[in-house]
Amino acid sequence: MKQKGSIKIVITGAESTGKSTLTEHLATHFGGKAIPELARGYIQNLDRHYTYADVETIALKQIEEEKQVSNESIVFFDTWLIITKVWFDFVYGKHPQWLHEAISKSSVDLFLLCDTDIPWIADPLRENGGENREKLQHIYKNELTSYGFNYQIISGAGEQRIKNAIEFVDEFLKQTECN
Repeated sequence: MKQKGSIKIVITGAESTGKSTLTEHLATHFGGKAIPELARGYIQNLDRHYTYADVETIALKQIEEEKQVSNESIVFFDTWLIITKVWFDFVYGKHPQWLHEAISKSSVDLFLLCDTDIPWIADPLRENGGENREKLQHIYKNELTSYGFNYQIISGAGEQRIKNAIEFVDEFLKQTECN
């Protein structure tokens, strides 16, 4: 496979769209590295509600994670800076000035945008079901488009969702080998 550094694939989308499950399955299937969702672990360890500064810390940690995987052949990230930027804007109405530049300079190769065609499941960290889930999904898609990122929407439930994602990644890898 012709490549410089790692192939980086981000699994993104609204809450409760199967990102974590899909990340693990893809990493296992392709023999790659799975990078778990950083925000969930960070927020779970707080003994208070998160703040703007916490979200900024999460963004900085996400940037560091991306830099640290350059020796891996293929890496699957469970969420990434796009979600963090939207989180800033949705919750606080603003984001740090440096974040746009960090996203623009990214070396992510492919985004898999998990569709909202599966049920939202509540948990203590999820805040945006219902209409907000659909609104955020639309925003994520617009962000990916506005940055010019290569992305595919992953639909289907259960094994079909995983199969669809594997097919998209297989096709992407074949195209990468040809270039």
